[in-house]
Amino acid sequence: MTDTLTIALWATNLSVPVNGLEGWVARIEAKMADAAAAGAKILIMPEYACEQWLSFKPVGLKPTEEIGWMAGHAPQALDLLKPLPAKYGVALLAGSMPWAAENGHRNRALLLLPDGRTITHDKLALTPGEQDPETWDLATGDAVEIVEWDGLRLAMLICLDVEMPALSSLLAPQNIDLLMVPSMTYYLSGYSRVFSCAKARAVELMSAVAVTGCVGATPGTTQNDQNVSGCAVYMPCETELGFTGVHSEIGPVEGDVVDGTQGDGPFLIARDIPIGVIREKRAGAAEVWPGAWNAKHVTLVSA
Repeated sequence: MTDTLTIALWATNLSVPVNGLEGWVARIEAKMADAAAAGAKILIMPEYACEQWLSFKPVGLKPTEEIGWMAGHAPQALDLLKPLPAKYGVALLAGSMPWAAENGHRNRALLLLPDGRTITHDKLALTPGEQDPETWDLATGDAVEIVEWDGLRLAMLICLDVEMPALSSLLAPQNIDLLMVPSMTYYLSGYSRVFSCAKARAVELMSAVAVTGCVGATPGTTQNDQNVSGCAVYMPCETELGFTGVHSEIGPVEGDVVDGTQGDGPFLIARDIPIGVIREKRAGAAEVWPGAWNAKHVTLVSA
């Protein structure tokens, strides 16, 4: 089993325009090469990294048509991305993108593995902006898939999902080694909620949690004219793990990055995440962790 893990997290700068899906994928391939050169096994991109496609949207596309238009491009984008993990030996969580489903469009994260598998996660907890019939109107997902790969147990949540403690109760018995959380947050407050809750999930699940979000704004966007985020890997707050629960992080990028001054966006190589030590803690060596815990035996009483 894997005892240490190095991963790459890319807080993608959406303000860099692309000239089509091929240009978008070329940008990702360059980061895959960087991740491989650094010894990373996984590259994690943000929620709605695909919004960069709106930089080449057709003239006159209405806000209510953007989700369907991006969903129409998603299968081709996936086909273009599929060869990259095997080529570089790096798994790719390609952020999330709208995807056509029976009950409408879903916000779907895509994890592409070097063995050829594609694992998906549809966002479970939607923001008000994702439930607005006048703009981006999406349908909720209904499952979390536990992935076994390369001696690891992996799972994905998207942005607001990680703020839902009920999901933590469901996931805690699953012995997850790494929870991956692509996000997109407009204000510093949103960044703070998502990243703070991701750190809490590391404690509750006794696992590593990796989270990254977008920065900047896509030329032509109608919904997200700014994004504030960064990258981080959190761990349980244990003595042997450095006390604080922070493995590595790049803090939030704020301000105007529409001019592209942030380049590609923050890129974090999180080296040697101590998966083996975390497993030992989860198996009973933690200071106080009571194991997978729920409140079924607790009664609420009005005082």
